[in-house]
Amino acid sequence: MAKMYYDKDAELDVIKDSKVAIIGYGIQGRGQALNLRDSGIDVLVSELEGTPNYEQAKKDGFDVISASEAAKQADIIQILTQDHVQASVYKNAIEANLLEGNTLTFSHGFNIHFKQIVPPENVDVIMVAPKGPGALVREMYEQGKGVPALIAIYQDASGKAKDKALAYAKAIGGTKAGVIETTFTEETETDLFGEQAVLCGGASELIKAGFDTLVEAGYQPEIAYFECLHELKLITDLIYRNGISGMRSRVSDTAEYGDITRGKRVINQATRDEMKKILGEVQSGKFAEEWIKENEAGRPNYNKITSEEKKHQIEIVGEELRGMMPWMD
Repeated sequence: MAKMYYDKDAELDVIKDSKVAIIGYGIQGRGQALNLRDSGIDVLVSELEGTPNYEQAKKDGFDVISASEAAKQADIIQILTQDHVQASVYKNAIEANLLEGNTLTFSHGFNIHFKQIVPPENVDVIMVAPKGPGALVREMYEQGKGVPALIAIYQDASGKAKDKALAYAKAIGGTKAGVIETTFTEETETDLFGEQAVLCGGASELIKAGFDTLVEAGYQPEIAYFECLHELKLITDLIYRNGISGMRSRVSDTAEYGDITRGKRVINQATRDEMKKILGEVQSGKFAEEWIKENEAGRPNYNKITSEEKKHQIEIVGEELRGMMPWMD
């Protein structure tokens, strides 16, 4: 079992005199910045002028500055822009402004693990990754609670990188819930695999396959939508709160029997073999190389596929049905 770290294991004093730059004031950036500030940490924010995130940061009381200026002033630099722009931001605004003893911080290991960012040897490189969206990170902090987080150390130039990671995790509320130590490799590869095979890719294709099967058999698409997409939230909420066995104990016996006798016919050995191939592509760097090239080329495949997916019947029917659901607002 993984070792867990809590409030008693982390000292805010380790970073209390440090300036922390949050590069990117999206949902995660906002949550972390506000929590750090409320924990007594001096926070700098960088965001593109004229964007909604820039305006939000100003509204939240931050003096918003450029990424290069933030990097010059900060001791700890947390890069929270999207994965595909992090390397550019680092090369154009941060790299030249790094000083010995600075700490580069990430909440996802993609750019470090796949060497899109190669830091100098005289800085610490750490990860603090809350296992929840920034809005939840903020909400739990305001309630005196926390969201579980991961920490990882890629480079320990100071000899205090782990102490800094734990202190940062404490400042955003993570140690109230519990912090697990991992590596950049483990976090990156499991995150990408989970997104592709289960959480996004696997789940969305399973939903569409079920919908298509019912519609092709002559059932109304509205009924297929409810059975294969809409009600999925009821099940995932039960799993989220109670685990798989807990979900099974809270649905009808008929549903549970269908689950335990038919599920393996859908997710069969061929599916598991394909999952292993997907994991292999993540581990080898093949997926990262493909995604980097896709961005460099202007995202032709990404744009083509996403455009086609939006035309699927489940999207058209779903938009109409969600209009009947006032609670969606």
